[in-house]
Amino acid sequence: MSGLKKIILLLALLVLLSACNANSQDSGANAGQLNDGNPAPSFELMDLEGNQHNLADYAGQKVYVKFWASWCSICLSGMEELNTLAAEETDFKVLTIVSPSSNAEKSTKSFTKWFSGFPKAENITVLLDEGGTFFEEYGIIGYPTSVYIGSDGTLVKSLTGHVSNEAIKDSFDAIK
Repeated sequence: MSGLKKIILLLALLVLLSACNANSQDSGANAGQLNDGNPAPSFELMDLEGNQHNLADYAGQKVYVKFWASWCSICLSGMEELNTLAAEETDFKVLTIVSPSSNAEKSTKSFTKWFSGFPKAENITVLLDEGGTFFEEYGIIGYPTSVYIGSDGTLVKSLTGHVSNEAIKDSFDAIK
């Protein structure tokens, strides 16, 4: 392989790794991006079954939102664990958001077909952010990103990278 091809391959790998980001459970990972403590940006999005979801629908409840992409290997490796969490009885709601046709994501039709065959994801609610509007409003800079919203609708914190179910539960134990 020529030297130029090696450099291009290395750069492509670095871009992919930075897009998915490495494991980061430091609460300051990208917290400043979202003005934590302010109201979480409201959203109104359709799920894969055509049902409308609005953040206001969850008023009085804590909400965990995972922003992810189908091409992100870190995102995909954590889906079975997230499916388990979504099935558990917790004091918070679990939602995920993808952005079809934006940020190299599949089209809505292609994503829906792809996800319908995804193993061990039957408990995961996937909301579709066509065009990535809410990815921008939430200041998403890498995948996966976890967003924690308090029962009063405030944006408590966000983390880029994989977060274990135990860490998610521990975070919500400290959130009102």
